[in-house]
Amino acid sequence: MAEFISVPLKKPTDVDIIKPLKNLISASFSTADKPEDYGDAISELSKIRNNAVWRVFEKYESSLEVIYMYYDQLCALEAKVPAHEVQIPFKWKDAFDRGTFFGGRISLTVSSLSYEKVCVLFNIAALQSAVAASQSLVSDEGLKLAAKLFQLSAGIFHHLKGTVMLAIQQDPTPDLNPDTLAALSAIMLAQAQEMFVQKAIHDNMKPAVIAKLCAQCEEYYSEAMKAMQKEQLKPLWEREWISLIAGKQASFHGLTEYYQGLVAHENKAIGEEISRLEKAVELLKAGQQRSGHPSLFEELTNKATRALNDAKKDNDFIYHERIPDYKNLPPVAKAAIAKALPLPERLSHNFKDLFENLVPVTVHQAMAAYDVRKSEIVNGEVSKLRDATNMLNSILASLNLPAALEEESGAAVPHSLVDKSNAVIALGGVTALQNQITDLPELLQRNRDILVEAERLLNQEQEQDDQLRERFKSWNRTPSVKLTETFRANLAKYREIINTAVQSDKVVREKFDTHVKAMELLSGGESAMSEALPSGSSGGVSSTSAAYRRLKELMEDVEVIKAERAAIESELKSATIDMKSTFLSALAQDGAINEAAISMESLGRAFSPLQQQVKDSLQRQERLVAEIQTKNNEFVLEKNSAGGASQHREQMLMQLAAAHDAFMELQSNLKEGNKFYNDLTQLLVVFQNKISDFCFARKTEVNELVENIANEKPGEGISDAKKAAPPRPPPPASSPSSAPAAQPGPSSAGPQLPYPAYPVGMPVPYGASNNMPYPTYVPPPMPQSYNPYATMGNVPYPQQGENSQVPPLPSATDLAQPCSKHGGDRTPAAPDCTIC
Repeated sequence: MAEFISVPLKKPTDVDIIKPLKNLISASFSTADKPEDYGDAISELSKIRNNAVWRVFEKYESSLEVIYMYYDQLCALEAKVPAHEVQIPFKWKDAFDRGTFFGGRISLTVSSLSYEKVCVLFNIAALQSAVAASQSLVSDEGLKLAAKLFQLSAGIFHHLKGTVMLAIQQDPTPDLNPDTLAALSAIMLAQAQEMFVQKAIHDNMKPAVIAKLCAQCEEYYSEAMKAMQKEQLKPLWEREWISLIAGKQASFHGLTEYYQGLVAHENKAIGEEISRLEKAVELLKAGQQRSGHPSLFEELTNKATRALNDAKKDNDFIYHERIPDYKNLPPVAKAAIAKALPLPERLSHNFKDLFENLVPVTVHQAMAAYDVRKSEIVNGEVSKLRDATNMLNSILASLNLPAALEEESGAAVPHSLVDKSNAVIALGGVTALQNQITDLPELLQRNRDILVEAERLLNQEQEQDDQLRERFKSWNRTPSVKLTETFRANLAKYREIINTAVQSDKVVREKFDTHVKAMELLSGGESAMSEALPSGSSGGVSSTSAAYRRLKELMEDVEVIKAERAAIESELKSATIDMKSTFLSALAQDGAINEAAISMESLGRAFSPLQQQVKDSLQRQERLVAEIQTKNNEFVLEKNSAGGASQHREQMLMQLAAAHDAFMELQSNLKEGNKFYNDLTQLLVVFQNKISDFCFARKTEVNELVENIANEKPGEGISDAKKAAPPRPPPPASSPSSAPAAQPGPSSAGPQLPYPAYPVGMPVPYGASNNMPYPTYVPPPMPQSYNPYATMGNVPYPQQGENSQVPPLPSATDLAQPCSKHGGDRTPAAPDCTIC
């Protein structure tokens, strides 16, 4: 049996995939109306991985189905979960590294499902080569299976050659170098063609057919030899590999000439037959010598030798033909039967998606884009309504309406002001408003502290990287300053957002200070206003006056418009469209989602009637305000001629009306401001978690690099490396759900983080950069709000790319603070520290 090359396997390391996947899915994919628990599916995936990545070393045909299943599960999961968002430090060792005297081996750790897929796919191709090489060449079943597996292996290595750099986004280990993968693909393809040659010989096909197959096989081995001879690849190969490939290249050239010589024998071309057989025997013996296998094609070599002797004897005694020079013989045609088979969509035969009910990430991105567009429309229309209502209230307050109409009844306090006072009292009065304003600085400082801590982690990681780069000349990993560009850009954007919010807080405070005295009177009720208001005049306008009656009707129209706008606003906010099923249907039919077209079409159908109602309401207000001003002028003239109320009293009535409107506006602003800061806290906590995970991944890489340097540099190098190596960081883990929440206290190791603790694990939002080797944070859209916080919408929010799609906000949960040892304020032995 001929010798065949089987590719060595990459060695994996055990890693916990359960907690990170649970955190990611629960934070980014579960919804409040239909929560999904994928704990069983994730546990099953972990079992499949543990079985698959170690079973391959048995190198049995049955092992293929096991690793096929794991790879298909990875592909299905990657279609639904962003690959770079999975915070699992997958570590794989180089397949060709034989280790050093000190036991070190080249390895690479990347926190990405794409990297795990690449390594598993490499092992699939390697296992296929091993199983194919072990097949019997004397049976049709063995030959067919070997040919199929070698072709699949060649196709996988060719696929990896074009995708590995895009998937890893950094320098790979030597076995995943595109040149290495190209050479492996060429070897597998040549061996697959050899299987077809063996099948043709086994089936006693015509010599002309076998000669063409051998000619192509010789060309494949020649291409493989060229690919393997690249200078940077020579140290990778086993010593026997190059010699075996060189021997087979010569042997199949010899077999081509042998079988073409048999063709010449059939055609009675004795001279050509002898010339080709002489070359065939020469090449076959050279192949045995080059490969180091004297038995390589030994039987065919003996047949070629006997055929040559017989041909020479016949020519000497019978034909006496001239022996042509071999160089002048026509080349043999080639027949390429073996092909590098494309990677199939599914490798396993009995695949069942463990995450079948998990919505694909493309649908989540489309839903997020739809939600952003929907929010823009809703917020825009609501803002129009609110601005118009505020303007209407301002105009009425400046005209002292409807209080001026109620003055004619002779009551100490107009009924409309009594109603407004009762509304203010029902909301807690000026004291409740002041308490909300007092809470703003605390909420603001909480967000600032999280940003400060996030920046501290980045600075600390960069400082360590710079120190190690100065100490070790062989420190060749990507500098931190390049990897953290997006993080720092987001930090700057968050600060800009917070600074804008501070300006909004000032607007709120100034408006409150302007109207606080009048608000206090409203909060005191009718008695307080009665004492403060100057007494009215005894004279008045007759209730039968046309201007008076019309103004009363117009005030009723004002209340109708306000009620209609409240209903429109409620409909705008509550409008829902089932876009999930629409996007899933589009994905199933076309394989892609034209989210822009679908979203705009659906939004147009849903909101066009409401937008028209908003437009009509604004136009009615214009006509209403114009008539109110006209009739009010007539009413004022009649009132002045009849001796109306004092000017001072009218000013106070206008101030009280304006204070009511300001109170209601501030109440809404402060409610939105409070929600704004709390939602921002959630975003910043997730952002800080991303930075923490990034720093953890970098620390893990530091330990591996320092360990490799220590193994490569005995003596003094080991001492320096050990001194430079930081303590191996434990992985970021969630504290158990039963652990008590962290209690804040004075911090000595870093800024105190004034937010509660996550009892069940940190939220991990999805979205990642496609041009960075480390997972980076793509923040969700900022919560929308209105005056004065609506100015936040004008601040560019940190995104990654023009078309970056982002999910909605994660659900509100808690995050445990680390102890003093790890940047917090508790003792290192604290059981509720997420790191300890």
